[in-house]
Amino acid sequence: MQEAPTYTLSQIINYFFRLGYSGFGGPVALVNYMHRDLVEKNKWISEEDYRDGLALAQLAPGPLAAQLSIYIGFIHYRILGATLCGLAFVLPSFVMVVIIGIAYKMYGGLSWMQAIFYGVGSAVVGIIIMSCYRLIEKSIGKINPAAIQKSWMLWIFFILSATITVYTQKENILICVVCGIAYALYKSSKEKVGVVRNGLFILNTGFWQFDPKDLEKIALFFGKAGAFVFGSGLAIIPFLHSEVVNEMHWLSEAEFLDAVAVAMITPGPVVITVSFIGYLVAGFPGATVAALATFLPCYLFTVIPAPYFKKYGRRPVIKNFVDGITASVIGMLAGAVAVISLRAITDIPALIIAVITILLLIRYKKLKEPVIILLAAIVGLILKSI
Repeated sequence: MQEAPTYTLSQIINYFFRLGYSGFGGPVALVNYMHRDLVEKNKWISEEDYRDGLALAQLAPGPLAAQLSIYIGFIHYRILGATLCGLAFVLPSFVMVVIIGIAYKMYGGLSWMQAIFYGVGSAVVGIIIMSCYRLIEKSIGKINPAAIQKSWMLWIFFILSATITVYTQKENILICVVCGIAYALYKSSKEKVGVVRNGLFILNTGFWQFDPKDLEKIALFFGKAGAFVFGSGLAIIPFLHSEVVNEMHWLSEAEFLDAVAVAMITPGPVVITVSFIGYLVAGFPGATVAALATFLPCYLFTVIPAPYFKKYGRRPVIKNFVDGITASVIGMLAGAVAVISLRAITDIPALIIAVITILLLIRYKKLKEPVIILLAAIVGLILKSI
């Protein structure tokens, strides 16, 4: 039986709204923030519920952080909580991306944003590296000989998943399933246990310029992206690139890179880049349809299995299955961090920004990430203006 919540529905909604406008760093950082704030600090969510949500979020297709927010909302407040928490988390970044889309339409490009992204991207790398390290310690174990020996099989899953993710540059759901089954079988055999400007100004930015046929194409395409792409924002970006640039020819290569930059410098889920792409193709209606089509499948894939996942998730064999999946999930996220780092760190100054970010987070544990992002943006503008 689920324990009574120690927080109100409005409190958890307000939390995800704040995270939606202040949570930088992509899925790795966002899921770590949720653990830090909801499990460790406020103790609203149990460690087991959080781990269940993380595992289910990885098992189901769609953006990882958004799915975890939906699951957490579901834990105590069911469908209403899942719906409102998911909306509260996605809405702030959606609004920001639409505003940036308006500016993009006005000025025909974001040269100043590239300067900002130079600094922000490097700082984000530092943030997600630290977040990944903390997730490893919480979900698998401390990085020392005794802890590694104790959870040696989980560390093998972690290393294997990270290596494959770096090599293929995408997450593979089959790896998670195989790791989960392997760990469940291993533990079962060992323990003998049974079997996640105004109105005119707006019009001049293409705010309401669209072709109904484009909306249909956007709905179908992004619905497919939301329903069949597993893992973090890193997983969906190659899929979007091949279709949006190469097949549909909706955006040029430069415009697509700008879309990715917009997603990285705004808080909230990285997958919100779909709204920026939708805006460039069909204005505000395109942005809205793209977001709905992408996030609706992940909402359904989280809410529908959640009651059954909670009901049977406490059984030892299921718990061992989840532990194996979690180790694989963290490994994939670590692999994604490596891929992002290789793409974002292009020279010595960028590397220095990333290293300084890591050192600041280690030294000042209460330092807020948005402060680091702001300072990095200023540094990027200064460096590119020299």
